[in-house]
Amino acid sequence: MQKIPFIVLLISSFALAQQRIIINGIQLDTSYTLFSASKKMYKKFPDAKLVSDQLPANVIVEKNIIYAKIKNRELHLNVFYPNNRDGKYPGILMVHGGGWSSGDESLVIPMAERISDKGYVAVTVEYRLSPEALYPAAVFDLKAAVRWMRANASKYNIDTNKIAVYGCSAGGQLAALIGTTNDDKNFEGEEGCNNFSSDVQAIVNVDGVVDFFGKESQEIIKPSGKPSAAQLWFGVSAQKDPEVWKNAGAFNHTSIHTPPIIFINSDVPRFHAGMDEMIKKLKSFHVYYETHTLSGTIHTFWLFNPWFNKTLNLTINFLNKVFKRK
Repeated sequence: MQKIPFIVLLISSFALAQQRIIINGIQLDTSYTLFSASKKMYKKFPDAKLVSDQLPANVIVEKNIIYAKIKNRELHLNVFYPNNRDGKYPGILMVHGGGWSSGDESLVIPMAERISDKGYVAVTVEYRLSPEALYPAAVFDLKAAVRWMRANASKYNIDTNKIAVYGCSAGGQLAALIGTTNDDKNFEGEEGCNNFSSDVQAIVNVDGVVDFFGKESQEIIKPSGKPSAAQLWFGVSAQKDPEVWKNAGAFNHTSIHTPPIIFINSDVPRFHAGMDEMIKKLKSFHVYYETHTLSGTIHTFWLFNPWFNKTLNLTINFLNKVFKRK
């Protein structure tokens, strides 16, 4: 794989943020990029190091695979898998963040590469964002991606009884919602591989909200008076349609059937909205969970070292424990 120098990536990311990009008649939101994340991070932590895309020698990647179609709209994913056909591997769906309106799957590629190198099949996925389609379209897309993983399990040696979903920020919110709505037909959608299950057996939530009405949440009313990212995603305010907002919170779907979950948190409380209340439920249902707060961190810590490696290790240790792997 040809490697692009880091400075070129940042310049390209900056240029992307300045462009008015229209695809399929939709103006994309390019506000969240590696450049914007780096600018905020280096202001507070000048010694932080952005982790680059670097495919391990033992990992194979297949890119731009179509996993579903909505009319003429094609949705794509990338598969990273160990170059070893001996046995089956757990599968991990990797969900990027960006406030449900921005970002893309490239943001989780470095983590997917390292996770695959640890003996997992990691799938980075494109899903529809709020400028293109409102909630719950993203949930339908991601569940279709899980179904695709099961439909193609033999090709990539995926253990269909061991599939997890990993997400950061808005992706963390989506990961938790996907996992807490196993077997809920209201969240399935109709696209892609409908003869297969979208259930997942573990959740990795990195700094994602699980209750939009949680006491730490700032999504209900923004101090500026402008619509929050969540309101733009739902297409309606919490005051006008609170049920939609409640419906999107994993806390409100937590049950005895919720799979094991790990919360990996920054030091910014608003991204943990609903976590404490959800943990109380998990305890009452005897569902295994872990919580880890990386002290002194800001949001998007997972893209940078020294926190990237900590996030990777916490994720792998949790998944190895849940999936009983040595």
